[in-house]
Amino acid sequence: MLHRMRCLVPTGVQDSPRAAAKRVTPASWRADAAAAGAGAGDKGKLCFRPPDVMETVHEVAIYIHRFHNLDLFQQGWYQMKISAMWEDSGNKTPASPARVVQYEATDVGADDVLGIWKIDDADNSFYTQPFRIKYARQDIFLSVMVSFNIFNSEEEGPAASSVMLKFELMYAPTLDSGSELQSSSATSSAAVHEFRIPRRALLGLHTYSPVHFDVFHSVLVDLTLHIVYLKAGATKASLKIPDQGLGPTSYNIVKALLTSRKMLLEELNKVSDAIGKTVEDLEFADLNLGKYESVNSSKSGLPNSSKVFPATAKGVGHLAGILHDFLEQRPNDVINGTDDSMLYTLPQEELFELFQTVSSQLSLMWNAFLKFHRINKTKILDYLRDIWAIDRKTEWSIWTVHSKVEIPHRYLRGISDDSSHRNSLLRISGSKKFHDDPVQNSASRAELHRKSIAQMKINTQSVQDMHIYADPSRVPVVLIEQHVMVVPQHGSSKEMASDASEQKDTIVLPKLQGEPLALKSSAGKKGGRILRAVIFVHGFQGHHLDLRLVRNQWLLLDPGADCLMSEANEDKTSGDFKEMGSRLAGEVVAFLKKKVDKLSKYGGCKELKLSFVGHSIGNVIIRSALAEPALQPYLKNLYTYVSISGPHLGYWYSSNSLFNSGLWLLKKLKGAQCIHQLTFSDDQDPQNTYFYKLCKLKTLENFRNIILLSSPQDGYVPYHSARIELCPAASADTSKKGQIFTEMLNNCLDQIRAPSSETRTFIRCDVNFDQSNQGRSLNTMIGRAAHIEFLETDIYAKFIMWSFPELFR
Repeated sequence: MLHRMRCLVPTGVQDSPRAAAKRVTPASWRADAAAAGAGAGDKGKLCFRPPDVMETVHEVAIYIHRFHNLDLFQQGWYQMKISAMWEDSGNKTPASPARVVQYEATDVGADDVLGIWKIDDADNSFYTQPFRIKYARQDIFLSVMVSFNIFNSEEEGPAASSVMLKFELMYAPTLDSGSELQSSSATSSAAVHEFRIPRRALLGLHTYSPVHFDVFHSVLVDLTLHIVYLKAGATKASLKIPDQGLGPTSYNIVKALLTSRKMLLEELNKVSDAIGKTVEDLEFADLNLGKYESVNSSKSGLPNSSKVFPATAKGVGHLAGILHDFLEQRPNDVINGTDDSMLYTLPQEELFELFQTVSSQLSLMWNAFLKFHRINKTKILDYLRDIWAIDRKTEWSIWTVHSKVEIPHRYLRGISDDSSHRNSLLRISGSKKFHDDPVQNSASRAELHRKSIAQMKINTQSVQDMHIYADPSRVPVVLIEQHVMVVPQHGSSKEMASDASEQKDTIVLPKLQGEPLALKSSAGKKGGRILRAVIFVHGFQGHHLDLRLVRNQWLLLDPGADCLMSEANEDKTSGDFKEMGSRLAGEVVAFLKKKVDKLSKYGGCKELKLSFVGHSIGNVIIRSALAEPALQPYLKNLYTYVSISGPHLGYWYSSNSLFNSGLWLLKKLKGAQCIHQLTFSDDQDPQNTYFYKLCKLKTLENFRNIILLSSPQDGYVPYHSARIELCPAASADTSKKGQIFTEMLNNCLDQIRAPSSETRTFIRCDVNFDQSNQGRSLNTMIGRAAHIEFLETDIYAKFIMWSFPELFR
């Protein structure tokens, strides 16, 4: 299958020939150096500088734990190809796989695995063993670590550019004749995911770095990266002219090695403390820096060293006194190394001695860590994954703008019979807010932010996902307005809380084809589980898989969620909203009953969290379903509601004339009932229309979390309708239409502000997509491009979900 491949032993460790050729033991080098010095005559102080004696290597160890199939469309044989290369390669030595460690046998059936992992010498890449994917949510535990060596000569010094890690998903269909991969010509690269490792991170990094490939190949590869800067080994010594000495780059190398040593010690402390294990191989190791040891150990910056090495902690993390201030005060400049006069005062012999000492300690600690990692791989992965999850909101804040905005009180005032007085209030309170068009305001804010991102110099020490960092200015910008609704506990709400506490141990199931009315859960029993059900509802003329990307992001946050991609209204979205809501309600009840019955085998269901996600008119269908009698017993279990461009207030005051013309044609030619309801033409009296009545029903007030997603670029759904807020046209409308609209708005917002036994989180998110590559097409002119973009990308969902993970678990 692969050109010039070497098949390596599947267990244990094996080095590549290139890495083995580089390796000369320090003992043999010292013997050769001594012999060279002995023949040098009476001077006796020749500088021992053999060729490339300070040759160094950045070792990038990649531990691949699990391949989890979220949403691969095709069954067949898959494997991953991994390669590493300099971002600015030039004439540098290419990165190559140095060693592979198979931690344990792959946890798959005999018919679902073929061969073992391989190294391709032709392009210096590593291939995992092939495995067969049969179904969604399938796990393949690979449990293998591959290390890439990225060499630097003494003239090059530490890394001056970033390193690119490339992960390719290789695919071959399954043969009818048996479980074998077809010929190499039939094997293809299905998807690619790249990461950039900044040069600062090449001195030392330990991080979780999941691979997701692309929207058409949704998988989760759990892996961690472990990077260290080491001495690559020494070549045979040769005599050098005394006044030639060590090159200036040598000082930078020593500083970088000291930094790598310090970072590795710190990481060992953190990991050891987090998982409650000590690195046994280093308990009795002498990690003194000899005469370069700092006298004042309190300045080391590693007060908890004894936790990792309890027996002999005296040398851990104590840098040479002359180097301590430099490393502590200017840690970001260790690679540049242009202004450290103290270090440059070291004699060449002492500098080289320090190089040898630090190199030996780094090699000892690194090998001890690799052994420690093999024993505690799962705990270390969980620890690093938790840190990664916490850091997401901070890292992705580049593309998100957070603010807290109170809901204006004018929205909540009752409609007075004195319309002139009401309009006066609206004009006075609204004149400042609506001086400019809110749609243009949002678009302008996002565009200014996008321009600032384009001018940003992103200087991070974290691994950069090239799906995002390849062109940061093209990533969606999300403006997030958060309102945490803390409402007083009135008498009615106390009664509500009391009723909820009395019923929380029982999940009530409506009658379904003769089934019992109620099913007792086992909240008091051991083994009872929480059912976290998420219902995804497509929009007009949509498909049940339209929201699959949002679903996949939800599952990445909460792998235990049970998702229903609603099919009840597929090909039936032109009818009456009430009928569509009734069909959805029945589908949801049947789904929940099935899941509860399944949990009865594992101790029962102790709690239900029911969440909904809708796109476009799917949100109207959701609210219609929540008003149905079949779902009334579940209202107390509602958890998170995500509305993606939903027309909650219908299509009144839509400013898109092209789209309005299209709606008019649909009503005339197709007679679509839902379009009549959206445009309030289903009854002559607006107060008898479906939307007016729907806004009076209590469909929102039971959700703990409400997230409204909108886009100023979306011309298919009015901006104010998606955000449930007042618009300038309605504010200026003194007719009965304006009064009815404001009343509908008040009814919706009253539900969001309704008294509740718990704090309610209410968030509005404006998503601004980059449409610069789409040009001036019909899709962008009528606003369809942004409306569909919600379904074709998942980056905006990733930003929102990882910013508020507690709302999706």
